[in-house]
Amino acid sequence: MFSKSKNKAINYISRIASVGIILGTAALFIVLSGFGGLKSFSLEFTALTDPDLKILPKRTKTIQWSVDQKQQLKSINEIVNYSEVVEDKVLMGCDTKFLAIQLKGIDVRYPQHTIDSILSYGNWISPDMPHVVSGWGVTNTLGFGVYDVTKTIRLYAPKPGKGQITSIKGAFKSLKVNNVGIFQVNDALNESMVFTGIENAKYLLGLQSDEVSAIELQLTQEANQDDVIRQIYQLFKGDVIVKNRTQLNDALYKMLNTEHVAVYLIFTLILIIALFNIIGTIVMMILDKKENLKTLHKLGASKTAIQRIFFIQGVLMTLVGGGLGIALGVVIIVLQKNFDLVMITSTVPYPVELSWNNAAIAFSTILVLGIIASRIASWSSKKMDYSI
Repeated sequence: MFSKSKNKAINYISRIASVGIILGTAALFIVLSGFGGLKSFSLEFTALTDPDLKILPKRTKTIQWSVDQKQQLKSINEIVNYSEVVEDKVLMGCDTKFLAIQLKGIDVRYPQHTIDSILSYGNWISPDMPHVVSGWGVTNTLGFGVYDVTKTIRLYAPKPGKGQITSIKGAFKSLKVNNVGIFQVNDALNESMVFTGIENAKYLLGLQSDEVSAIELQLTQEANQDDVIRQIYQLFKGDVIVKNRTQLNDALYKMLNTEHVAVYLIFTLILIIALFNIIGTIVMMILDKKENLKTLHKLGASKTAIQRIFFIQGVLMTLVGGGLGIALGVVIIVLQKNFDLVMITSTVPYPVELSWNNAAIAFSTILVLGIIASRIASWSSKKMDYSI
């Protein structure tokens, strides 16, 4: 494997094949690590605003639950905290500008760590005041700031009921509010969501005191989600739907997973092309060693034994090249994590994730492809004419 051939062309081809394996494996590992970092970076935002579990109504738009059910929910040991939520689409207006937004009314139990993570300017809402905290994009679109007394901000929601609408004023319930803070999470939420107190949301949407749109739960780190979900279904007698964080963002997860598979397949195709070099190298070696192989055959070596020699050589080239490629990839990922070699913006480094699962995937891929390439190349030794 390491000896030089008298034919310089074969030496060059062998080196090119080895470099191709190393760089191909390193590239696959680096891309998987980079995509893993982007995936984790994207999902960090969902962790800021989405609970561990969310209880949603099954048949209607609201959940009606009793004081007894609240006590039973509190008694589940794995639940650290629960928060009642009222949310729906409403219209937000500032002077002559209007925007359809997602209004989210929250109670005093809404997690403080979430508030601290997303609040950028101003203060959080006071539960008994007509306050709102708007996304950065909402404030830019409608043109108001924090405690902006020069702007009149109103929320509008259609009144529930039957019959014909006799006037626009009679069709909508409105609430004059004051924006006391601005939050930032991601573009989608920044441009569409507004927080307010749960009582404000209930008044605007015409809900009863015991009605909520959803119940958000925070669990202990050791909690068994399946067990908690089972207890919740028993408590509400199957009239609700319980979703975890993955199910709440199923479209995002599906998109990321699909992109992950697509990137893997593309770089696997590149590896397949690179491994043609192994086939070429082994075939050239077989032709170069033709006279030596005839001697081996006359001394008693079978065609299968000769084929095995070149097959093992191809596998060894793959193992060594794949190992060096993984090592090179690990070094580059470590350098990126510590020294921010590649930047997305002037302040945000490209996120990467050093995962040994990615290393195993990259090495397994190159090994399987290398075995197939070595097997194909070594077959040509069997077809040789060993007669002298």
